[in-house]
Amino acid sequence: MDPVRPGSPYQPVIEALGNYPQKKFYNVSKLGGTKYDTLPYSIRVLFESSIRNCDGFLVKETDAMNILDWKTKQNNVEVPFCPARVVLQDFTGIPAMVDFAAMREAVRNAGGDPAKVNPACPTDLTVDHSLQIDFSKCAIQNAPNPGGGDSQKPVAKLSPLKAQPRKLPCRGQTGCKGPCSAGDSSRNSGQFSTQIENTPILCPFHLQPVPEPETVLKNQEMEFGRNRERLQFFKWSSKVFKNISIIPPETGMAHQVNLEYLSRVVFEVKDFLYPDSVVGTDSHTTMVNGLGILGWGVGGIETEAVMLGMPVTLTLPEVVGCELTGAASPLATSIDIVLSITKHLRQADVAGKFVEFFGSGVSQLSVADRTTIANMCPEYGAILSFFPVDNVTLKHLKHTGFDNAKLEVMEAYLKAVKLFRNDESSSREPEYSQVVQISLSSIIPYVSGPKRSQDRVAVNNMKSDFQACLNEKAGVKGFQIAAEKQNDIVPVQYEGNEYKLSHGCIVIAAVISCTNNCNPSVMLAAGLLAKKAVEAGLVVKPYIRTSLSPGSGMVTHYLSSSGVLPYLSKLGFEVVGYGCSTCVGNTAPLPEAIRNAIKQGDIIACGVLSGTKNFEGRLCDCVRANYLASPPLVVAYAIAGTVRIDFETEPLGTGFNGKSIYLRDIWPTRRELHTVEEECVISSMFKELKEKMEKGNKRWNLLEAPESTLFPWDLKSTYIRCPSFFDKLAKEPVSPQPIENAHVLLYLGDSVTTDHISPAGSIARSSAAAKYLTSKGLTPREFNSYGARRGNDAVMTRGTFANIKLLNKFIGKPAPKTIHFPSGQTLDVFEAAELYQKEGTPVIILAGKKYGLGSSRDWAAKGPFLLGVRAVLAESYEKVHKSQLIGIGIAPLQFLPGENPSTLGLTGREQFSILFPPELLPGMTLDIKTSTGKVFSVIALFENDMEITLYKYGGSLNFVARRFL
Repeated sequence: MDPVRPGSPYQPVIEALGNYPQKKFYNVSKLGGTKYDTLPYSIRVLFESSIRNCDGFLVKETDAMNILDWKTKQNNVEVPFCPARVVLQDFTGIPAMVDFAAMREAVRNAGGDPAKVNPACPTDLTVDHSLQIDFSKCAIQNAPNPGGGDSQKPVAKLSPLKAQPRKLPCRGQTGCKGPCSAGDSSRNSGQFSTQIENTPILCPFHLQPVPEPETVLKNQEMEFGRNRERLQFFKWSSKVFKNISIIPPETGMAHQVNLEYLSRVVFEVKDFLYPDSVVGTDSHTTMVNGLGILGWGVGGIETEAVMLGMPVTLTLPEVVGCELTGAASPLATSIDIVLSITKHLRQADVAGKFVEFFGSGVSQLSVADRTTIANMCPEYGAILSFFPVDNVTLKHLKHTGFDNAKLEVMEAYLKAVKLFRNDESSSREPEYSQVVQISLSSIIPYVSGPKRSQDRVAVNNMKSDFQACLNEKAGVKGFQIAAEKQNDIVPVQYEGNEYKLSHGCIVIAAVISCTNNCNPSVMLAAGLLAKKAVEAGLVVKPYIRTSLSPGSGMVTHYLSSSGVLPYLSKLGFEVVGYGCSTCVGNTAPLPEAIRNAIKQGDIIACGVLSGTKNFEGRLCDCVRANYLASPPLVVAYAIAGTVRIDFETEPLGTGFNGKSIYLRDIWPTRRELHTVEEECVISSMFKELKEKMEKGNKRWNLLEAPESTLFPWDLKSTYIRCPSFFDKLAKEPVSPQPIENAHVLLYLGDSVTTDHISPAGSIARSSAAAKYLTSKGLTPREFNSYGARRGNDAVMTRGTFANIKLLNKFIGKPAPKTIHFPSGQTLDVFEAAELYQKEGTPVIILAGKKYGLGSSRDWAAKGPFLLGVRAVLAESYEKVHKSQLIGIGIAPLQFLPGENPSTLGLTGREQFSILFPPELLPGMTLDIKTSTGKVFSVIALFENDMEITLYKYGGSLNFVARRFL
């Protein structure tokens, strides 16, 4: 797509960029005087897009001025937005690319050049969204030694690291010398720490190489076998279509790759600069807003339209400014901060709005924090949460592989158009629809326990809360310990030394990262705290069962690459494996002397872990109090040896030279964490991803695919089929044709969702889709899912309205059935629609309020279109779905206020005739005549001339296809 639209009225504001005269850009900051300076940053991105894409038709000057007047026009006007790129994942990508292939076919048949059919907007499609698990192994690597005791075996030398998450124990495979029987597994057992990320992987018990995890290989083989047709089609697409990049399997999920590899932040096309922005079919698209990239998720039809160079339309949104002030508690982790901000936003009613962050506290958030907050938009209902680019962003980008020259140009451009946020700048903040203030200093760390995860305890109240639990009556929180026994001390001999156990003593401490992988800072915090503790001379008592169970090999990788893993090991937190362990009760038995002392003294002993389960007795039958805590707090409590400690006033222990060491002395600062995270973790992870992207994988590289301009459709294929959307493609549009004597296919009630309409999930054996697949020689085991067969319109059409919860008033109970009125038969919805089409009879749908609620689904519109539905007549619509109906060529009609089928005396068994005038106008009233002689009026829900144009052309796909003729 040319960055400068021919004939644009705004070409006079194109300028050269400061010290880079060869770089050009629209200096939108010079338009509108002070109005631009008061716009939220996210609205400035919308404004720049409207200026750059203004062509007088798709984007008009009035659209740009409406955005500039955002303060008075918010919530009152619709505006077009042309994003810089599109991201697809495979389930939604397959129908989009099939449509492009079909469009090439139709253009060729109409006398045009099919090679001209290409995405106009840069598009990236990731294939790693369709993993189906056929093989798995439920194995615990850290099988406990029933006899207990510490191992005296020497520790092997670590081999070079390689970030490959591998979980399979050897289980006596040929690569391991000897059977994998139960070995020693005491706290400091060396065997578990020696295998970190070796290549080849080592048996954790015998340190001998074992083969590549067979479960991974088998699942990959099944994926390539099951989806070979789809993958070959993707491979063909990558060869013949311009402006599209296919990200091969085994690379990463759509939102991760979008964030980690595809993001540009600033686009540069032919030396022309403009902001990166994106729409995607993945619900996690909003993550990129944490990088200062405006983006959100849309439906498949809107996405295809954008790929073809058309804008998405949105109501100019309210923008809620979220001001972050103060400094977070030193003990508050990134997870504490993210969840607290999410909670505040949920309470602030930001649904359907943009959220934009500003204030001095923003700079305290790492990019990982920001993207996590942005990713949680569904939790608080916002369209997106935008973090403007600042110095933190630039520093992050440098570590992800952006070269200095590109970063310098990026910074200069963003500052020129006032899209760069700077805490030190004297410029005033933008004006917002409302401001939500969050003081980071109000965010304090919590633990949960001692018996239920929902019982939260502020860390600074932990000592007093545990004392209250001792006093409280036995129940969900109390232990009912007599006052005279609450300070009992039980001496115990262990490994030649005497220790003293008392209520609140810690005997299990487990760092588990399975629920913390989204943000590495919490695990790094545990490692940095351990490093400082060891350097200060602190130790963990040897009887405490400590363990480290990373959620994946990548966690181990970044703990090692940052240099903190040896310090965790020194404190006893050894890598024990990658399966579920402590939180499911797979803890090695406590030493017998410790168990006996706890039981004899009736001691309320404690376990502290960073997992998800802490029910009483779950970790060990003699450990009655269990707390969930962040990884660094687990390490801190292990060092203290008790939960009866006030970290502010009491030391963790005594270090070198008898000095008292407090938690504040060894707790890593957020600056330290961010530095290690960016320099040691992020750079390493991005380097590996880049290598994956460039090399691909062996199966994909060897996969053969045709290179012809037109796709060679296989008539026997049950996955890929040429759809009939373009069967009536012609050079010129025709006036909307009347709908005469239409039967009602379905008579539906209120709140019919896209889940009711669109095919989803598994294919029921009794469904119309199953009958079709069976006729093609497939067995039920080979049906796969509707998602996997989205490239076959025959399957998807049969799956439309096939939801067993569909309530059709003609049937009177939930069932995917309807009545074919000419014959009186009760049939599957598809079978009835097929009969109507054979008879040449159009069909419509009657519905109640809020038709099309739920997630945006392209087949919720495509399916009804292929069933022959010409119009939907409802009391009201979900806005996005209404636009999708127009985008596919179905007329959305609405009853007049206060009217519905019941008030009009309609049964749905009538036939309906609808006449469209030659000059259709937005929001005009149409008359409908029934076969019983009744005439009533409805509103044609076309909101602007663009929607009417799309409808006349038979939808957005046909509208754009005609450009190639």
